Amino acid sequence: MVKSRVLKCNKNLGQRKLVGFELSCSHKNCQAPALESEKSRGLVEEPSILKKKSQDVVRYLNGRCIYLVGMMGSGKTTVGEILSELLGYSFFDSDKLIEKAAGGTSVAQIFEQYSESFFRDNESEVLKELSLMRRLVVATGGGAVIRPINWKYMKQGITVWLDVPLEVSAKRIAARGTDSRPLLHQESGDPYTKALQGLSTLSKDRGEAYANADVRVSLEHIAEKLGYEDVGNLTRLSIAVEVLEQIENVLQGDEETLEICSPLRSLSAG
Repeated sequence: MVKSRVLKCNKNLGQRKLVGFELSCSHKNCQAPALESEKSRGLVEEPSILKKKSQDVVRYLNGRCIYLVGMMGSGKTTVGEILSELLGYSFFDSDKLIEKAAGGTSVAQIFEQYSESFFRDNESEVLKELSLMRRLVVATGGGAVIRPINWKYMKQGITVWLDVPLEVSAKRIAARGTDSRPLLHQESGDPYTKALQGLSTLSKDRGEAYANADVRVSLEHIAEKLGYEDVGNLTRLSIAVEVLEQIENVLQGDEETLEICSPLRSLSAG
């Protein structure tokens, strides 16, 4: 049994990290405590073909975690909840874990009261602790990709980039408002314009970092494959299915490579 310390806010001045409560997890079969798990039930009524697909992917994953990366508003939480249910995994949102550890303080408030650097330090610590676990789907914050150390933690599992057109993400964010998005709130204009301008700036800084993911899931590609002209018409389930297919393709390739290399190693050793 591995106990991973997920951080809790200490209000003392000068405190650089959040300290406190624990999540318990077994490496063989991690089932996070119900109190902490954000896994949603009843999101998906599984048709037989989808159930078969998820079973195949589970076999290839062999307990490895899935980390979803992408710009804010890309649907990481929504897709992550579906994936967790399909795979029988637990689901966590790294931003929510930090907020909960801070006594319910929002990400925007953490940025304002402490700093972005303070938030990033704790984000890295959360990812480090989660990387010790298995059988998790983790929705990461949009900026988690900017620190190389975070990739070290996430690469303990499978990383998936949800590549969503900025206009689509901006519409989603505008519908909920930008107040909770500290990196967008300073932009001027209506909510959609603020969101699009902010996302465009962030995309220039983070675009190459997202490409480090093991799997890229492009919503434009899914729409083209399904014959949709508007990416907005895609269902969250169709996106989750594409994620499963892409993960299976990558892991199948890894398995085939190992099968090919194994006899070569034997011959070399001989």
